[in-house]
Amino acid sequence: MTEPVFPDGVLSLDRSGDVPLPEQIYRGLREAVRAGLLPSGVRLPSTRRLASDLDVARNTVNTAYELLQAEGIISVRAGAAPRIAEGLFPDGVSAGRPEPASMLNLSRRGRMLAVDFHGDGWAARHGSLQPGAPALDCFPYEDWARCLRRAARLERSADLQYRNFSGVPALKRQLARHLAAERGVRAEPDQILITCSMQASLALLSQALADPGDEVWLEEPGYLGARTAFHAAGFKIRPLPTDEHGADAAEMTAGGTSPKLIYVTPSHHYPLGARMPLARRLGLLEAARSAGAVILEDDYDSEFLFSGRPVAALYGLAGEGQVIYLGTFSKSLMPGLHIAYCVVPSLLVEPLSQLMRNMGCAANVQAQAALASFMDGGAYQKHLKLIRRVYLERGEMLVEALKGRLGNRIEVEPPAGNVQVALTFREKLDDQALARAMHRSGFAVSALSKCYLGEFRKSGLIIGFAGATPDQISAGVDTLGNLLEQSVDA
Repeated sequence: MTEPVFPDGVLSLDRSGDVPLPEQIYRGLREAVRAGLLPSGVRLPSTRRLASDLDVARNTVNTAYELLQAEGIISVRAGAAPRIAEGLFPDGVSAGRPEPASMLNLSRRGRMLAVDFHGDGWAARHGSLQPGAPALDCFPYEDWARCLRRAARLERSADLQYRNFSGVPALKRQLARHLAAERGVRAEPDQILITCSMQASLALLSQALADPGDEVWLEEPGYLGARTAFHAAGFKIRPLPTDEHGADAAEMTAGGTSPKLIYVTPSHHYPLGARMPLARRLGLLEAARSAGAVILEDDYDSEFLFSGRPVAALYGLAGEGQVIYLGTFSKSLMPGLHIAYCVVPSLLVEPLSQLMRNMGCAANVQAQAALASFMDGGAYQKHLKLIRRVYLERGEMLVEALKGRLGNRIEVEPPAGNVQVALTFREKLDDQALARAMHRSGFAVSALSKCYLGEFRKSGLIIGFAGATPDQISAGVDTLGNLLEQSVDA
C-alpha cells in the first residue's frame, strides 16, 4: 500500500525557531481537517515517512501526532497507519465552518499536559492482574481506622490551618527514621517534602529544575508517568538504554546536549525489574556530575525484596545535591492514600515548599497524621513483613503458571521483588492487541511496548500479581494462552 500524499499547502514549516516544529505540524494538520482538506477516515503518512518528507526528527512528528490524538482529531492503532478520526463533524456541521464550541481549545501547554501516553493498550481501570495494584486483602484496616480516628482529633491543631504545605512534621520525622534504617538515606526531616502522588512529585521537580527545550534522560523502556511529566514540561527526552543490569549511562551516544535531569529506577527497574549494580550506579553518578545534571531516583518498589541483599539507594552514594530521592506509599499501602514524598537538597527546601503551595499539590493533612501514627506504632513494619511473604508467594505462583501454560513462547523470570512481572514474547506479536483482548476478558494487564519512546525492542505484557488470588492468576494465564493459540486480532 502506497503512503498517502497531502494536498499542496497543507504543511509548510517556518524554521526560524519562533514556533516549535511539533506545534507547526499539529496546527497545520488541525486546520486542514477543519477546512475539509483531510476528511474523516483519511490515512495519514507514518511518522517515519512524514519526518523524512519534512526533513525533521521522527520524535517531532510523534509529538505532533500525540497532540492530535489527545484532541481526538486522529486515531492511532498499533501496527496501523494513523487516520483522521471518524465523526468529527456531526451531520449538518461544515468542516470549514466549525461550531463556536469547537473553538474552545486547550492552550499549547494544556494540550501537552493532557496527552495520554497510556492509551488503550495500557492497564484497564478495573480488572485482575493489574500492574502496581497492591494486596488490599492484606491491608490492616482496623489498625488504620484507629490511626484515622486519632488523626480526626486534629480539629484544634495548627496543622489544619494554612501552613505545612510541604508536609506534616510528624510524618517527616517518621519518614526520616524509616529511610535511614531501611534505605541508607540520611536526611533531615525538613528535607522531605510530602506530596499527593508520585506524579505530583515529578511535575513539581520538572517545573522547578529545568526549562522547556532542555534535555532529560529517561530509561528505555521506562515509566510512563515520568515521560508524561517531562513531555508536559516541554523537555527534549532522550532514551537512556537499559539491559539486564538496568540503565547504562555509558551507552548514551554523542549528539545530544548535556541533560538537566536523569530519571532512573535503580532498585527495581520499571518495568523489567533489573537491579542496578554498584559499578553502574557509580558510572551514572559520574555521568551526571560531568553534565551538571540532577538525578531523579525513583526508588520503585524498594520495600519488596524477595532474594539477595538490598541494593543501597543511589542517594546514599551521591554528593550533596546530585540526587533527589522519590518514593510513594501506593504499593506498600494503597494508591487511594495519595501520599508520596521526595528528599531534596537543603537549598531547595524553601523554594520547592513555596512552589508546592503555588501548585496546590500538598497531601491531605489528616491522612498524613494517620500515617505518622501508623508508622510510629510499628504497624507499618508489621504490614511490610506480611506482604513481602504474600507477594513472594503470588509472584512465584504467577511465573510457574505462565511457564507451565505458555512454555517456550515466552521469557519470564521469578521476581526478586516488585509487585508485577514483565514477560516477553519470543515471537513478534502485537502486545497492545493482546492487552486489549485481555481487558475485554477482565484482566488489566499492560503492553510492554507502550514503555518505549521510539521503536520497541521487545513485545510483551506487564502482569501484576500482588493483589491477585490464585483463581485470578490461573484464569488470567489460561485466557492469555487461549488468545495466543487463537492468534487474536484485536
